[in-house]
Amino acid sequence: MLSRTTPSRRTFLAAGAGAALALGLAAPARAQGRSPFGRYGSPSARLTERTLYVHPGGLGDHTTVQAAVSAVGGTSQALSTGGGAGYTLVIAPGTYRETVAVGVARTEMTWIGASGDPRDVVVVYDNANGTPKPGGGTYGTTGSATTTVQGDGFTARGITFANDFLRADHPEITGTQAVAVKVQGDRSAFVGCRFLGHQDTLYADSIALATFARQYYRDCYVEGDVDFVFGRATAVFDRCHFRTLNRPDLAAAPYGFVFAPSTALANPRGYLVIDSRVSSAAPDAYYKLARPWVPGSDITARPMLTVRDTRLAAGIDAVAPYTDMADAYPWQSQRFAEYRNTGPGAVISVPENRPQLSPDEAESATREAYLGDWTPWKGC
Repeated sequence: MLSRTTPSRRTFLAAGAGAALALGLAAPARAQGRSPFGRYGSPSARLTERTLYVHPGGLGDHTTVQAAVSAVGGTSQALSTGGGAGYTLVIAPGTYRETVAVGVARTEMTWIGASGDPRDVVVVYDNANGTPKPGGGTYGTTGSATTTVQGDGFTARGITFANDFLRADHPEITGTQAVAVKVQGDRSAFVGCRFLGHQDTLYADSIALATFARQYYRDCYVEGDVDFVFGRATAVFDRCHFRTLNRPDLAAAPYGFVFAPSTALANPRGYLVIDSRVSSAAPDAYYKLARPWVPGSDITARPMLTVRDTRLAAGIDAVAPYTDMADAYPWQSQRFAEYRNTGPGAVISVPENRPQLSPDEAESATREAYLGDWTPWKGC
């Protein structure tokens, strides 16, 4: 249980604001009387016939994000014939306290935060793994997700995805995994977004074990404490900022782990982190960079993570940056590697604890190699 120094939900949602500013994501000046949808038009002058406007006060087509998603395509027949494809949601500033699900039939969907500042558009809820469900049982890790994206071709720009479940508020709950967003679709891109949570913040996964979903995160901010970027997707994190939180409820290290990939054995590409940084609000060396997740649903998984050209702050344990999640699956047997990282958390003092790519191997550790014919960074 967290101590009484745990921040309130309001403070929690404001966390990471400095990171957003550092990434150049600050909102443009707002002229008095300007449309809440900014340069994206309005319901009376919409961008295209497949643009829907979301405004919490009723100035758009819908007041909630889920209502807009549900309206896409209209009927189940339309969805089955592709009528749910290619919609854009322009979302006005506001805090949208709801859970949202983008199903597999709603493909090529784009969500745009209208102000351009991800702090202004927040989709948030507070379910956790152990939260009781109406009618019995609990949500489980997957069911805890505030937002679930299963449709291929999803893009989000300038939005905060959050789960503000706090351990201190629910000492009776032991399953504290609380997902902000679970992404399973292929060709899913997030640009200038924030992901806020504690345990299991960003679930970068795929729709099925044999499906190798590609995901791209550019100029994003992700924070948490335990395994807060995890799953089996092929995911590229480009110029992102990962922030490890303080844990006043714990007396000793480690406080947690940044990455917990669960890459399928047959997948040649797992998580790739490039030109990014890992900072920390915790004491020096109190976080591990990663541990492998071999879930019970896929005991043949061989987790893969490559971190390259990235600055690691002192919060990362430089002597032993990796650890096991289970004794049967030691991290040394997985596909973990680094290349040309910098910062106090990247110092190589025990070489066998920090596998490094050779220059030749690094030539295949690129976004182009990981994402193939899909090039989402063009036009970012």
